Formats: sequence, C-alpha cells, structure tokens
Amino acid sequence: MSIAKVIEILAEGDTIEAAVESAVAEASQTIDEIRHVYFKEFQALVENNKVVRYRINAKITFVVKH
Repeated sequence: MSIAKVIEILAEGDTIEAAVESAVAEASQTIDEIRHVYFKEFQALVENNKVVRYRINAKITFVVKH
C-alpha cells in the first residue's frame, strides 16, 4: 500500500503548458515519484495591453516513501 501527499505551488510560464511543466520541474528537484498535477485556477499577466505570462495554482501529488 502506498501513501500520497499533495502540495500546492504557484508556477509561471509563457504558456499554460509551460507553467505546468515549470511546476513539475521545480517540484521534482526535491520530490520523487510525482504522479499528478491538478490545476483549476490560472491567471494571465498583462503588460501594455498584452498577455505576457501565465500563472497557475497547481496541486502536485507524489508518493510518500517509508
């Protein structure tokens, strides 16, 4: 039987996909066995009337080692 833990982080990228990839890349530096990324909320950052970056609020699920 395995136990999973969920952490919540904010990540940014040039696209929503890049923001998700950034979240996983950063979290994987200190966490092993990431299984899922869930995000429901995202923002578009605007400068001079143009979207310049996307920010997501992500929940990352990983397996807890014994």
